[in-house]
Amino acid sequence: MIRDLVRRSALLAPVGALVGAGAFAGWQVPVAIGGQAKGARLERMRRSPHFRDGAFHNTESARVGTPSSGAVRDLVFGKEVRRPTRPVPLVGAPDFATDVDGLRVSWLGHATVLVEMEGKRFLFDPVWSERVSPSTVLGPRRLHPVPWALADLPELDAVVISHDHYDHLDMMTIRRLAARQPSLRFVVPLGVGAHLERWRVPEQNIVELDWDERIAIDDVEVVATAAQHFSGRLRPGGNGTLWASWVLAGRHRRVFYTGDSGYFDGYTRIGGEYGPFDVTLIQIGAYSPYWPDIHMTPEEGVATHRAVRGGLLVPVHWATFNLAMHSWSDPVERLLAEGDDIRVAVPKPGQALDVDAAPPPDGWWRTVA
Repeated sequence: MIRDLVRRSALLAPVGALVGAGAFAGWQVPVAIGGQAKGARLERMRRSPHFRDGAFHNTESARVGTPSSGAVRDLVFGKEVRRPTRPVPLVGAPDFATDVDGLRVSWLGHATVLVEMEGKRFLFDPVWSERVSPSTVLGPRRLHPVPWALADLPELDAVVISHDHYDHLDMMTIRRLAARQPSLRFVVPLGVGAHLERWRVPEQNIVELDWDERIAIDDVEVVATAAQHFSGRLRPGGNGTLWASWVLAGRHRRVFYTGDSGYFDGYTRIGGEYGPFDVTLIQIGAYSPYWPDIHMTPEEGVATHRAVRGGLLVPVHWATFNLAMHSWSDPVERLLAEGDDIRVAVPKPGQALDVDAAPPPDGWWRTVA
């Protein structure tokens, strides 16, 4: 029962991975857990207005959620169809020989998205591993392959990380990207740089930001904005590193990525200060009444899109890992029912979307649900 709970729950995945680490995994587990902030990094964290009593805090009170008899019962005995019944259709990498004229987004499954705008390329929350766990033998496993090989990626201008949970920050992928591009920048929330340094990413390549701090990459500003979530790789909910949503603000185009978050009033402020956005990348999956404050429902995802003043909505954080009790296709069906008056695109994993000419949803997921 406990293993099944671990396999299916986004909140408990880090815990379950650690339970299995001692029995099943090898040398990589302590390294994959990451590093501990100290020295100048820790001092900077302590100066953040969001850090007190040794941890980061949300702007509003948010329950992280703990295991309960009801959660265990629903996870183990629930009747939902939590995985596709047929192979998920995948799309190979496009031609990267020339820069994109406009704005293009490619969803690669779960929360991994490549954004191409104004001659720059940004990769959000890249995860190429088979499991989202420090262990290679325990933890949530992919429901479909990654549509592109890492070698298919173009040269990147930055990798952007929302927070340190295993389904968003993957040691193997980070190491391979850093080796592939020795000068590649990694833009992360406060404290997350300690993990990257443990994985031998050069210190000069790591940019750590607090909420509303930014870095300019030529004419595109990368801005860390608030989210309502939590963090922790060794101790989920320890909140020893910050979590964030992200804004890409160019000369002509703007993109908003939620990362993981519950719905909160901060979205209205983000929309007022940084919007409107040409496209929003909105988390719609892994929701549950057992953790309502830190993952959005699809309906709340639509409300977020409206609050930040989004143009096209592209849903993320669904279809790739079984992390909650809802049916596999439930997130996108609920999203479309709620957002029938907004522009929505539901790409297949790997499908590159021209934001200005994105096709309407074609229902591809219904053929495999």
